[in-house]
Amino acid sequence: MISNLARCCAVFLVSLSLISCGTVTKFKESASLKAFISKKTPEDTGILSTSYNSKTTIETIWSKKIGKGADNLYLNLKPTIIGAYLYVASKDGRLAAIDTSNGSIIWEIHDKNIIYTSAPGSGDGMVLIGTGDGRVIARNAKTGKLRWVARVSSEVLAAPQAFNNVTVTRTGDGKLYGLRSETGEELWNYDRTVPSLTLRGNAAPVISGDHVYAGFDSGRFVALNLKTGQAKWDSPLAIASGRSDLERMVDVDSEPTVLRDTVFASSFNGGVSAISTLDGTIKWTREISSFAGISVGGNLVFVTDADGAIWALNTATGASVWKRETLKERFPTGPTYYNGKVIISDYEGYTYWMDAKNGDFISKQRFDKSKVLSKALNASDMAIIFSSQGRVTATRAP
Repeated sequence: MISNLARCCAVFLVSLSLISCGTVTKFKESASLKAFISKKTPEDTGILSTSYNSKTTIETIWSKKIGKGADNLYLNLKPTIIGAYLYVASKDGRLAAIDTSNGSIIWEIHDKNIIYTSAPGSGDGMVLIGTGDGRVIARNAKTGKLRWVARVSSEVLAAPQAFNNVTVTRTGDGKLYGLRSETGEELWNYDRTVPSLTLRGNAAPVISGDHVYAGFDSGRFVALNLKTGQAKWDSPLAIASGRSDLERMVDVDSEPTVLRDTVFASSFNGGVSAISTLDGTIKWTREISSFAGISVGGNLVFVTDADGAIWALNTATGASVWKRETLKERFPTGPTYYNGKVIISDYEGYTYWMDAKNGDFISKQRFDKSKVLSKALNASDMAIIFSSQGRVTATRAP
C-alpha cells in the first residue's frame, strides 16, 4: 500500500525540480538578469500572499498540544465530539477527553508501546480507537476506563463507529466487522477483495438508522444491515480501468455523508456520487477524482479533488456551482462546511475560510507550522483544527 499524500509529495518535488531547471535555463538565455530581477510588478495581495488581509475575524477560543499527533505517518487522526467533550488521539498511544468550552483536559491516558492508527470513534457511551497491530480499544467516554479490547484481522485506519449495541470497524485488508458493543465479541464480518495497489487510508463507515454505509478499495459502495451484516445493496461507485495498477486504483477513501434518503460519496480515479439509500441507485455522478473527502451543507456538496481544486456541487443534480484552484499546489485537506463557510487547511499549517455560496476567500490563519492532514471538525458553535504534530485549536467564525 502507498500513502496518498506521500505519493502527491513525490510528484510535487519532481514538479519543483522541473520548474527549477526550466527557470535556470531561462535566466541563462536572458540578456540581462539584473533587468529581469529589478522589473517591478504589482504586489500580490491575494489569499496566498503574506500581506493578505482577512475580510472576517476568526476567533481562537483555545489551543492545546496532545502527544505527537500523526507525525510523519500521514494518519487521519481527526478528533471527534461526544456531548460536551472533544476526544483527541495521538499516534504514540495518547488519548485525551477535552472540555470543548475551555480546552481543559477531563482525562488523559497513555497506552504505551501502542501506535494509534485511527481517529477516535464514538457511540454506545464509548470512545473507540484502532491500532496498527489490529486491535480495537473501547473506553468509557466519560471516565476513560477500559471496557474491552477486540482483535481484528489487520491494522485499523478508519475510526470505529457504534450504535444500538453494534460497533462497526473497517480493517486495512478489506474487512468490515460488526462487534458487540458490550463485550467486543464478533457478531459478523463482511469481506471484500483488496486490489494489489491501493491508497493507504480507509473511509470510516457511517451508521444511519439500521444500516451501515461503507466504501471499499475496489470502488464498491455497500449498505449493510447493522445487526446481521447482510448486504442490502452493493453499488459500483467506480470501475477500475487502465493498463497499470496505478491507473486502476479506485479507492473509496473519504467518509460518506448521509442526508435523508441520499448518501454522498467519492472515490479516487472515479467520481463524486449521490446514491439512493433505498436501493443503491446512483442518482448522479461527477467525474471528479477525490481521496481528501467531502462535506455537505447549504444544499451543496463540497469536495477537494485529487489535484487540489475545491468544488461546490448542487446536491440535487451534481451541477457545478463554483470551483476554486487557488490552493492546488498546497495539498489542501478535505472541506468542512461550517456556519455558511467552507474550511480548508494545507501542508504548511494554514487554514482558509471560504464563502460557501460563491467560493470567495474571506479569511486565513496559521495555527501551527506543521502540516494539517485532517479536515476540520464542525463542532456546532466552533470549528476544530488538528495539525499533524498534535496541535488542536478551537476556533469560531461569525
